[in-house]
Amino acid sequence: MKLLNLLCFTLLPMTSFSCGSAEEPYTKETFPVTGKVTVDGKEPGSPIKVMCHKQDEIDTEHPTISGCQTANDGSFEIATYTTGDGMPEGKYALTFLWGKMDVISRSYGGPDKLKKRYSKPEKSEITFTVEPGKPVDLGVIELTTK
Repeated sequence: MKLLNLLCFTLLPMTSFSCGSAEEPYTKETFPVTGKVTVDGKEPGSPIKVMCHKQDEIDTEHPTISGCQTANDGSFEIATYTTGDGMPEGKYALTFLWGKMDVISRSYGGPDKLKKRYSKPEKSEITFTVEPGKPVDLGVIELTTK
């Protein structure tokens, strides 16, 4: 028993107990970006993937990815870190993919019901700027399958 006590008191100071928190990951301030998508003048009825593409200089040290899926009625809130938290400031273009959710692989994709009409950021007509402290309401974005 004395040997066990001796080992405990000898080794205990050598172990490191961390009471502080690990370094927090770097996050940028985000601002709400909302809107609604219609397809051929109607609510889509199933989710559409909305992807955001930075148009001005990309932050290579702390890059971000923003996007979301619409609700079945087409409404959306873009997210960067957590659901609906918004986007960092900058100029952006939106692209859209209307596929379907694969329940087995838990991925969204498949044939694009929009026929890849809205898949290239450099050709996107939906562009906007996020400014500090100003929420962005993109209103109704009308897409077409024709």
